[in-house]
Amino acid sequence: MAKKSSATILQEELYAPSRADRARDSGHGAASYREAEREELDDARLLDLDADHESPFLRAQKRVSARRGSLPKKAAYGLIWGSVAAVVLGVGALAAGGLYGYSEHSWRFRLNSSDDIEITGTQNVTRAQVLEVMGADIGRNIFFIPLRQQKAQLEQIPWVESASVMRFVPNRLKVEIHERTPVAFARVGAHISLIDAGGTLMELPRNHKYSFPVILGMNPGEPLSTRAPRMKAYNELIREVDSEGAHYSQDLSEVDLSDLDDIKVRVNDPAGDVLLELGSSDYLKRYKIYVAHVREWRQQFQKLESVNLRYDNQVIVNPEVEGKPRQPALSAAAMKAASAAGVKPAALVTKLNTRSLPKPAFELSPQTLYPKVVKKPAKLKQKAKVAPAAGRLARGRLARGSRKTAATHKAAPKQLASSTKSAAAATAIKHSSAMIPKPSPAIVKQTSGGPS
Repeated sequence: MAKKSSATILQEELYAPSRADRARDSGHGAASYREAEREELDDARLLDLDADHESPFLRAQKRVSARRGSLPKKAAYGLIWGSVAAVVLGVGALAAGGLYGYSEHSWRFRLNSSDDIEITGTQNVTRAQVLEVMGADIGRNIFFIPLRQQKAQLEQIPWVESASVMRFVPNRLKVEIHERTPVAFARVGAHISLIDAGGTLMELPRNHKYSFPVILGMNPGEPLSTRAPRMKAYNELIREVDSEGAHYSQDLSEVDLSDLDDIKVRVNDPAGDVLLELGSSDYLKRYKIYVAHVREWRQQFQKLESVNLRYDNQVIVNPEVEGKPRQPALSAAAMKAASAAGVKPAALVTKLNTRSLPKPAFELSPQTLYPKVVKKPAKLKQKAKVAPAAGRLARGRLARGSRKTAATHKAAPKQLASSTKSAAAATAIKHSSAMIPKPSPAIVKQTSGGPS
């Protein structure tokens, strides 16, 4: 057998012809050709199922993995939802912009008149005062009305303690007012106003009456920080005198707060108003002393004008009062408005405290004020009897001295006798006065005497 000169191996030598090729070459019919093709396909499926028995010249069949994307699945979902959210926000922004433009230029959101402003909570604040602040907003868009600025301007009205302004779509405003609570009248210069617990002054109402005393000692133009301590003392006074349910504050027509160390009140008594000095504490205790002894004092004195109760264990009736500057008189219009508001008539009269002559003073002893607590001093009568004996002894000594002096100086016996008598009388008064108890320090400056 001759050797091949070429090293090339033909395909026919490696692979045997298939059944279909043989059927076609042999000249059989088409049916035999198709049958041969089916058999060949079946053989190919069997070769795929049994890969281990393949020919060593065939490449082994392996499963190829699918190629994955560069982003993880979570990141991909996040990106998708972020895109959706951005689209929604964009659409919302466009809608809000369109709505803003519509609300800015639409006539539906304009405040047409004062009828579109609702005001609640007013009793002493008039509607005109509120509209004076809110009137500039009529004709404006309600979304461009500065609510905070309007609130601050409303709270500048003296009667307004706090205010709130709210807008309601399409074109309404609501104003809520919380008014101040007055606690007294205050006389400032030639005017009478109402005042609250913090010291804010308010105009008198037209159709409302109060039963308050009038506070004195307030000056025009003084800041609120100056009036606040005085109002604190006034509130303490009223709270204390009404603490036991007697409501003594209703009997007061005036309260003088010019000196916080000595608060003075004027009692509106049908028999005549009386000025009481209560000091700076224990107001109820001192006022009860006046209530318990006022009838007795009116019987002892022709006219009861004032009582000093500021000292402990003693009372001075009709003491000497230092002169004070005269307050400006109220005008007829001011008196009429104050009377209509409930000011007591005794507080409308301008009183002058300009006493030039001392008045008789009467002091209650501790035994009279507190008979169960203070005991009577012992041996008071024995000391009183010693005084005449001491006086006689002194006069005897002076008489002996005067005789010696007369014997020495014979030139002027009448003059010596008169001088001796005067010296003896002065010495007797001195010794007798030394045995009398000293008066209370509270009435040292007062002039003693009978009732006026």
